Amino acid sequence: MLKFIKSLTDRQKRWIMLALDSLMIVAAMMFALSVQGTPGGVYDHFMMYLPVLPYLLITGGLVSSWLGISAIRLKAYETAAIGLTAIFAVVLVLTSIVASNVAALELPPGVHVVFGAVFFTLAVISRAILLQIVVAMYRSAAPRLRVLIYGAGTTGTQLVSALRSHETIEPVAFADDNVAIQGLTVAHLPVINPLRIAEVARERNIDRVLLAVPSLSAPKQAQIARRLEKLGLEVQAVPSFAQLIGEKALVDKLEPVSAHRFLNRDEVEDPLSNLPDCYTSKVVMVTGAGGSIGSELCRQVLDHHPAKLVLYELSELALYNADMELRQLSEGADIEIVPILGSITEPRQVRKVLEEHGVQIILHAAAYKHVPLVEANPLAGLVNNVFGTQTLAEQAAKAGIERFILISSDKAVRPANIMGASKRLAEQVVQDLARNRAEASATVFSMVRFGNVLGSSGSVVPLFQDQLSRGGPLTVTDRNVARYFMTVQEAVRLVLQAGAMAQGGEVFVLDMGKPVPILQLARQIIETAGYTVRDEANPDGDIEIAITGLRPGEKMTEELTLSGNLLGTRHPKIFSTHESGLSEVELASALRRLREAFVASSEDMARSVVQDWVEGFAAADTEIKGPQTSQIAP
Repeated sequence: MLKFIKSLTDRQKRWIMLALDSLMIVAAMMFALSVQGTPGGVYDHFMMYLPVLPYLLITGGLVSSWLGISAIRLKAYETAAIGLTAIFAVVLVLTSIVASNVAALELPPGVHVVFGAVFFTLAVISRAILLQIVVAMYRSAAPRLRVLIYGAGTTGTQLVSALRSHETIEPVAFADDNVAIQGLTVAHLPVINPLRIAEVARERNIDRVLLAVPSLSAPKQAQIARRLEKLGLEVQAVPSFAQLIGEKALVDKLEPVSAHRFLNRDEVEDPLSNLPDCYTSKVVMVTGAGGSIGSELCRQVLDHHPAKLVLYELSELALYNADMELRQLSEGADIEIVPILGSITEPRQVRKVLEEHGVQIILHAAAYKHVPLVEANPLAGLVNNVFGTQTLAEQAAKAGIERFILISSDKAVRPANIMGASKRLAEQVVQDLARNRAEASATVFSMVRFGNVLGSSGSVVPLFQDQLSRGGPLTVTDRNVARYFMTVQEAVRLVLQAGAMAQGGEVFVLDMGKPVPILQLARQIIETAGYTVRDEANPDGDIEIAITGLRPGEKMTEELTLSGNLLGTRHPKIFSTHESGLSEVELASALRRLREAFVASSEDMARSVVQDWVEGFAAADTEIKGPQTSQIAP
């Protein structure tokens, strides 16, 4: 039977409803004639009325089609449709009176009134009964989804009304934090204490919980959802009616916040006034061109109209995105964009790219930078960051390119993790080339060291915003941990300035202001999004800040120099520092042992090499834990 109902077209359903209405017209008239107590039997009166009946049926069919009553779906038959049915009944009554008078039947007025009332009642009741029959058929044919509504307010009760006509969803109960209504019945459903949800879910086989509390903030809804998901329940949130009608966008309350708002200092916005001769009409290659820093380097270099921009990137997706964006930015500027998919650890490919495209300047930003990942994969981090830099720098020297600028990190200073140690060794490689091959090569080698970049992939601000969108908590490793921060735009602006003024072998350090406490940063992000911090002083706040403990390889604060001595340059935000490093023989020995560790696939040997040859390195002695507050080095 259900298959037959599903096979019916809308046109066929309208004809069925017209036929049903016609039958109810006949039945209502027979009932009206039978209860009026007029002389003669029902059969005689009906036969007397029979000549008028066809006109009544034709009128009924035309009026029903005109009003659209036969086209109204059963589950949409509500107040407005009942009003149309009343109008339909009145028209039938008038038609019956006129037709009876024309035929001189002399029926009492009460017959027509009773006829109209009975027809109206039959039409309404029949549709309600048919709806229940069809719903019952659908419910018996399909598995039922039993749901609990969290929130017995206006949204919850209206949701129950809507679900009661649904074929496969059955509302079972309400849960509400309001103690005053717990234990009562609302919309024919019991209201329970949210603490009993687990018990009720087991007893009544609840499959899903619908959060009908749009007035609660997004973080509090997320907290409720997480608690329910731990019980093994599927959770869905019901939007507010303001959202449904378009007065409020169906997006999270959290909006992107500009990273510079968290610097607690003025952002460096110095124009690149000294750079035209350095980058204009040159062939510039950016390694790691798809990363946060690499892609910003490409954007800012484009502003100075290089002849060609070579994008060297290991990630296919990152390279594709960078290439598409930069082609749009350079449209009409007569700048050739060349995407190269490859690894900086492949000397033959690097040599081929440098020669084929006549590269003149290299901005080396390619590196594995996420501290926890490199700590967990030390061999991959060391090979890419150290040997990749060595390969690229040596091929650059052989090709006689003009400038090689290494993007380094504050984590390279007395590193407490493998990532920082790998960057320090990369610095030593570049310094060695600058020191020992100055006469053999015209390449100007330099490096720029700075701290964390706000807003870059994996950095703390996007992580906090993601945690905030999920209702928290925001995770901070220690109450006293602090970091230097720059926006990616100002960091890149100063890197290009430093690269332009380099003479060879310098370690440039950027002025990053004072370290920013991460706990303070977390509070700022919460409050900037319009929420409050939940702590002992404010237990009813929106978002909690969780202290998780320092991770392996993480320091309380970072440093920018080994010696602490900074020398000024002609730019007020750029300093240089002189640091003694490994001799050529010592560096060669360290790299040889590191290669042996890689060949032997020995992480312990690699850590031993780092500990022996990187000044100030303190090996992590604890295991890496799960996701926590992320810090990314430049």
